[in-house]
Amino acid sequence: QKGVEAEKRAISFLSKLRNELQTDKPVTPLEDELPDAALWNQYLDYQRNLPNGNGEPSWFQSPWLYVECYMYRRIHSALAQNPPIDNFDVFKEGKAQNFFESQEAIIALCTYFQELLKNIKDLDEKQLQEELLKLLQVSLWGNKCDLSFSAGEDSSQKSSPLQSLENMVPYILVNDAEKVWSLLVNAKKNRSERSNVRVDIILDNAGFELVSDLVLADFLLSSKLADEVYFHGKSIPWYVSDTTKQDFNWTIKQLGSANHMWMSRCGINWEGNLKKGVWVFRDHMFWTLPHDFSSMSEVAPDLYAELQKSNLLLFKGDLNYRKLTGDRKWEYSVPFHQALNKFHPAPLCSLRTLKSDTQVGLKPGQGEQIQASETEWMVNGKYGVVQFDAGL
Repeated sequence: QKGVEAEKRAISFLSKLRNELQTDKPVTPLEDELPDAALWNQYLDYQRNLPNGNGEPSWFQSPWLYVECYMYRRIHSALAQNPPIDNFDVFKEGKAQNFFESQEAIIALCTYFQELLKNIKDLDEKQLQEELLKLLQVSLWGNKCDLSFSAGEDSSQKSSPLQSLENMVPYILVNDAEKVWSLLVNAKKNRSERSNVRVDIILDNAGFELVSDLVLADFLLSSKLADEVYFHGKSIPWYVSDTTKQDFNWTIKQLGSANHMWMSRCGINWEGNLKKGVWVFRDHMFWTLPHDFSSMSEVAPDLYAELQKSNLLLFKGDLNYRKLTGDRKWEYSVPFHQALNKFHPAPLCSLRTLKSDTQVGLKPGQGEQIQASETEWMVNGKYGVVQFDAGL
């Protein structure tokens, strides 16, 4: 009975939200008692007082990144205020479905990777580099599988992700994968007894994309390019398919208990990595705030200090790219370093499939040339970037 009542209340909260959104009402302060509510309400005040704003932020008149994040935070609020369903992930079913519908691709990737591990000790530097570049691409294109982008339509990965890599290379508009390789090789050569090489992956979607990130992370450890990998996920259900701690653990458990030798081998090994502490999962409230990353050192100095311990930060996906660049309408040729607006905790690389109207770091004329033949190129998920910034 309690659950039914809670469900009714949550639905009425969501109906109210939908009505406000459809009729372009002003954005209202959050009224829940969750730990981040005060930060959200401060941010609303900041938006109200922008010199070039129109005073009262509203659904159709305000920065898209802000109101989009605010919508997901309000969805969370509708459940969080109504126990016993306060811990229910409304997107869980969609994420699980994406995982199960991508089984063939997951099997292909796990099989490829387990075969690779058999001879990884015998690979020379050139071969290791080739494998890293391949798995970076798999992780990049894994970002196509995005439920918020497809509005919940089928976005699973049906075919082997490795077969089409060659054909996809021309669609990588900026490819700094070699710089990532150089950075890791140099870090490995220069590390002392006391210092570990650490890579941090700021995760995006659960489902197939997460599996591609886990394979990449395992490769970094197995090839000794890294000694530890930190994964950063969302602390609440977010943007339909973003990875939470529950999704992360669930995925590894699903793989471990799969009825397929190489899938289960991956899952069992990854469980072991977590137990040994060479893989660490972290979530932080900052990842689900409306701020772009240039505010991190001020809003979440603890997280910024944590990222400074890393040798390389890999930012997955479109939302992270929007937050890295402030989601502005940049000229395409503005340098990535400049668009990061002083966000330089450590060397970083964005692996991103284009699904929104912001892109920097292209060669002069490159964006205009594609625009002339393909008006949807920035939003259709067909193009990607592997974009690196060495930091300070």
